[in-house]
Amino acid sequence: MDGKAWLTLAAVIAAGLAIAAAVLLVRVFKARRLLLDSGIPLRDKALFWVAVVYTVSPVDLVPDPVYLDDIGVLLLALRSLQAAAAAVRPGKDPGSA
Repeated sequence: MDGKAWLTLAAVIAAGLAIAAAVLLVRVFKARRLLLDSGIPLRDKALFWVAVVYTVSPVDLVPDPVYLDDIGVLLLALRSLQAAAAAVRPGKDPGSA
């Protein structure tokens, strides 16, 4: 592969990561409402905040320029928080809380 192909590949990957980051940001803002819900266990709320701190901290389990482990940890925490909200309110969609 020549330099132009590598540059194109890097641009496609960067665009994909930017889209994933934007989607993740929207999900984090939606989770703010869940964090104020008194019915959700403190453990799930704390797990979310630990994931946020890990995401912004300079310490990484897997040092990489793409932040795949950071995104994965934050997605798992969001999923856990949404599952806890669904367990508290079985008939209501946790994303619309």
